[in-house]
Amino acid sequence: MRIAWFNPFAGIAGDMALGALLDAGADLAAVEAGCRRLGYDGWSLGSAVVDRAGLRGVHVRVGVEEQHHHRRAADIIERIAGAGLPARATERAVATFRRLAEIEGHLHGVDPQDVHFHEVGAVDSIIDTVGVALALEDLGIDEVRCGPVAVGVGTIRAAHGVLPNPAPAVAALLEGAPVRGVDVPMELTTPTGAALVAALTTGWGPVPDGVVRTTGYGAGTRNRRAARTCCRWWWWWWTPPVPRRTPAPRRRPATSRPSACWRPTSTTLPVSCWATSGSCCWSGAHSMCGTRRSP
Repeated sequence: MRIAWFNPFAGIAGDMALGALLDAGADLAAVEAGCRRLGYDGWSLGSAVVDRAGLRGVHVRVGVEEQHHHRRAADIIERIAGAGLPARATERAVATFRRLAEIEGHLHGVDPQDVHFHEVGAVDSIIDTVGVALALEDLGIDEVRCGPVAVGVGTIRAAHGVLPNPAPAVAALLEGAPVRGVDVPMELTTPTGAALVAALTTGWGPVPDGVVRTTGYGAGTRNRRAARTCCRWWWWWWTPPVPRRTPAPRRRPATSRPSACWRPTSTTLPVSCWATSGSCCWSGAHSMCGTRRSP
């Protein structure tokens, strides 16, 4: 069994999750080909290796031409269901949008099928969500698990105006999930990211026992060094189906420990975790996001 473990130490967004899975080995061409089957026009999918506070990661960007992006939840789900994607990828993508529609419908007092998505209804958010489902399928992931989800403070601006941070949809999506408050005045967890872990996660908690096979970093769009804002990272791990297979060389030195990331001069707050040999195979993902204010 292969299990992807997400640890959104300082938040989660759709592009971060997709970038981490691509960095961990998912095929970008396969993800794009699957997303093309949705039938949306005027978009492009690309990835690039970028630097965030001295660390490398994969940044995914969905270029779109559209201006109007309000779409009904029912229309998005119908298009995904009829795209002919792999069954498990379809199930995961549909489950994500259905969960989000249920929450939005409850918040606005409308039927979930009649919910009109704003930011999440944009093509780029749809591609991020379906892309994550396709990337999980490409990597052969059987289960998704997740650690505590970090959320910021203050307020954020959205289509409905100024909202508390975390946004009402994010707070509702994370009901029953372990969360961690971070004193950072910006949106760390987006509705898309919250919907992904809420719909796909089968278990919450620390990294499970297992063998670390590979890691992947997914970078967000913000870079504290350049814009004095938060940078976002994901770290993803995956194990092969055979527990006794010799692990591949790790991308980070074996001597790297979590404490090394907490030096006062660091501009991020990454936390490193890794699995060890166990009775079964595990895989996982790890998010690192956050900033440390200058002393």
